[in-house]
Amino acid sequence: MRLPEGMGPDARGGVGGGAGGGRGAANPRVPGDRGRAGNGGTVADPISADPFVYNGRDHGLAGDGVTNDQPALQALVDELGAAYAADGQPRTIYCPSGVYSIQDEGTIWRSGISLIGAGPAATRFVLANPGNPASPTPLAYFTAVEHGASRGNHIADCTFACLEIDGSGLILPVYNVLAKGLGLQYVLRGRFHDLYIHDTPATGLGCDFLQDTFIDNVLVAHCGRLEKGEWMGGAGIGIGIGGWGATERCTVTACTAVRNGTNGIFVELQKSYWAPTRGIRVIGCHSEGNQFGISDWGADGLIVSACTMTANHQAGYDVSSLGTSSVAGRGGIVTGCVIEDNVWDGVAVGNTPGPYTFFGNRISRNGRYGYWQHNLAGGGQEPAADMIIDGNEIWDNALDGILVGSALTDPAMAGNRVRNNGRQAEPDFSGEGDTVFYTSLSLIDTAADWLPNGHAGKWVAAAAQQAIVMTNSATELTLAPVRPGSTTAWPEGTPPPGAPYRLPDAPDVRAGITLAAATYSPTIHDNRVWDSQPRKTQTHGLRVTDNGTCESGWVHDNDLEGNAIEATRFDTAPSGGCWYHNHGLDECPGNRT
Repeated sequence: MRLPEGMGPDARGGVGGGAGGGRGAANPRVPGDRGRAGNGGTVADPISADPFVYNGRDHGLAGDGVTNDQPALQALVDELGAAYAADGQPRTIYCPSGVYSIQDEGTIWRSGISLIGAGPAATRFVLANPGNPASPTPLAYFTAVEHGASRGNHIADCTFACLEIDGSGLILPVYNVLAKGLGLQYVLRGRFHDLYIHDTPATGLGCDFLQDTFIDNVLVAHCGRLEKGEWMGGAGIGIGIGGWGATERCTVTACTAVRNGTNGIFVELQKSYWAPTRGIRVIGCHSEGNQFGISDWGADGLIVSACTMTANHQAGYDVSSLGTSSVAGRGGIVTGCVIEDNVWDGVAVGNTPGPYTFFGNRISRNGRYGYWQHNLAGGGQEPAADMIIDGNEIWDNALDGILVGSALTDPAMAGNRVRNNGRQAEPDFSGEGDTVFYTSLSLIDTAADWLPNGHAGKWVAAAAQQAIVMTNSATELTLAPVRPGSTTAWPEGTPPPGAPYRLPDAPDVRAGITLAAATYSPTIHDNRVWDSQPRKTQTHGLRVTDNGTCESGWVHDNDLEGNAIEATRFDTAPSGGCWYHNHGLDECPGNRT
């Protein structure tokens, strides 16, 4: 909702009924052409006539970028919150175009109070703490620890919309989880839309326990700038879950998260003894250049669809025990997504008991594996059951297309097209001298003749530093920034021209599908696993390593022909099950039992 300056009730009125402020209060007409009929008369503007919309400028907020508007905002929130508590009628604070300085204290929010601006570029809240350097100074917060938030003491019927939150002015000595743009807990019927939140020291929009709540059209950029991988906070959009019980109905749509400290978007179960939460959906979002793109750290049945997860530093999509409760998600569905150009892995799944479904995604050009099944220490270690990898396009990843590195029971890999993986095929290489040049995000050696992307995912060592190769041409390595939001790949500064460098060797085996852990009763069918490049890099279609097993598998109708070395490599022979009609493995269509 965009309201022109001057709309809202008369500043002289109160917040209840009666003259000047409550129901039926007289309101000044909007100056200028607004509200005027074509014949020169006037018509009532329904918003300017609403006695429950309060213009912040008329209630002490200057919006001049100099005056500290926090005390006036807090006073107005308290006054209107008390009125809402008395009569149950929600109120709206409208802040017209301007720069509103919020200094030294965060604003404690109240139920029934909405904050609306004239647009993200027009209404800008600038957070700073010059008079209280220890204060995290969020624009709005209400938490269990600080304010006793709970199911019975929650925030209800609030909207934050059409405004910008700039956290670049907050200077803190260490990371503080409260240094968010918005930090509300136990929210009922919340609406967050058309927001631009950037440069906060902690999470941009970090709100927990959201019931019947929508987050829509929110841009979060370079939030969590003080998170250096120690706290696992500092996300763009972070949603703590579990406080309302086993179901929390929350939908995140059409949001963009760029260069945030940890996750672009994530959900996180807050206590290990709470039930993993159902009801969360992430739809049509874009997550780029974060540590993780989108993460499921404890939901049940999280739905992620039609999202793009690109150029994230660790994984495009992550399921693991990294969250506060050390509980991984389960029962999720990821479908119709593009998961590409992530520095390490496209999809990384671990510590989950299963099930989980990945269907109809494009998983391509990632720096290690397209799909990596693994378990982190400290989380669940039981075999994941009923994992489904179905109908995905998995191609041009630096190492294996699919790597199973932790135990699975009854997995299904069906209908996938796994091609041209293993791009990290170049042998070790070193150089120095007149042909070698460095920039903040690249290394150039004019004497080189590398296979394009043949060093993708490797660590290059130069001048006692290391950097990760994202892509390469024949003569140039493109390097990943040191961390999200950084402008350099070199933690100690760009090496001087001519400095020696070294790239390690590539692994000998880089298969389309690799089973490197105990895999019991898998169903593997109707996959096409091949390499169509002039210089093939995907060495095998299907591999079982010496640490892996394939026991009692139902393996049929796969096309494994056309890889660089051969169709299969079994360091551990499969046992039991039924294999048939696998092109490249069978000499001709038939049965193998």
